Amino acid sequence: MIELIKDYINKSDFTAILQSITIEQVLYFCVGCVLIVLPLVFRKTIARFIVRRVEFFFTRFKIEKKSSDATLLGIQKPLELLGYLISVSIIINYFNFNKESSTFMINIQNSIGVVIVFWLFHACMDLLGKSLRKLQKVFTKEMVDLLLRTIRVLIIFLAIASVLEVWGIKVAPILAGLGLFGVAVALGAQDLFKNIIAGILVIAEKRFEQGDWVKIDGVVEGTVAIIGFRSTKIVRFDKAPVYVPNTKLSDNAVTNFSKMSHRQVKFQVGVLYSTTTAQLKQICDEINTYIQNNDDFAKQDVTTFVKIVNFGASSIDIQIYAFTNTTVWTEWLLIQEDLRCKIKEIVENAGTGFAFPSTSLYIEEDNSKTK
Repeated sequence: MIELIKDYINKSDFTAILQSITIEQVLYFCVGCVLIVLPLVFRKTIARFIVRRVEFFFTRFKIEKKSSDATLLGIQKPLELLGYLISVSIIINYFNFNKESSTFMINIQNSIGVVIVFWLFHACMDLLGKSLRKLQKVFTKEMVDLLLRTIRVLIIFLAIASVLEVWGIKVAPILAGLGLFGVAVALGAQDLFKNIIAGILVIAEKRFEQGDWVKIDGVVEGTVAIIGFRSTKIVRFDKAPVYVPNTKLSDNAVTNFSKMSHRQVKFQVGVLYSTTTAQLKQICDEINTYIQNNDDFAKQDVTTFVKIVNFGASSIDIQIYAFTNTTVWTEWLLIQEDLRCKIKEIVENAGTGFAFPSTSLYIEEDNSKTK
């Protein structure tokens, strides 16, 4: 091989080749190189200029700042590819290529153009998401997020398919092959597809949303963090994340505490057996009056009572049953605390006290005489 190269060099007349090159050709080549390099050097400048024009457009039409900032940041990178697109176009139009080389360069140019277009579409998904958020009156937030993720995946798929078509690769046979492969995968991943379908049903039925406090019977109780295609992330109250397959959510009973209109207050108070009937009625009436006059407790569409419900082993039991207007756990605890303190005050003012478990021991006297 080395000998062949040496022989080629010896036979080639490089001096004649160099002498055949004119000054005009050298200048033409140098100018072409400068024209090619300039767009590459100033590609970020070009991108920033276009971004500023788009930003002015967003400001003029009062586009939401959060969505516009995310979009402007996202379109920066694809716009920088314009420098490469311009350089390739200059190469194609400035230099004389044979048919095969020209076709190759045109395919590169078209591929870059396709990538830029679909990348820009993908970067503008935040603006589309803002528009789709209006559909939350009809669909849940999770359904809208699922639709956005699906559109993102579809954009990426169409971009890949378009680039393949540019290079003459037919997508239809590939899809047919993937279809057969998908059937094989589906047979081995039935649980995966069950979870995906279950997730779609859970979102469609609006059982819960992100941030809701839920309890899945026999599984977990906590706050919904993320509703995914295959599983849902629920954070327990000890901050430990639990990933629940969506089939568990569709097959098991789900209690959504965040959808409560009110929160229940239910407990018993035991007073001494020495408490008179008048004292018992006074205690019940004053507790009931306190609840009725307190705006923290619900008055409509709920049941409220303070009644004597049992004669216990060591106490007369009074049942307090009411509902608070708030469903927030910490606020509910504070309302219960105030109620219990008020009950203690009422019982003490009534001249009686609280009972506690006690045992009475009776010793029988032996009157028999010993002989």
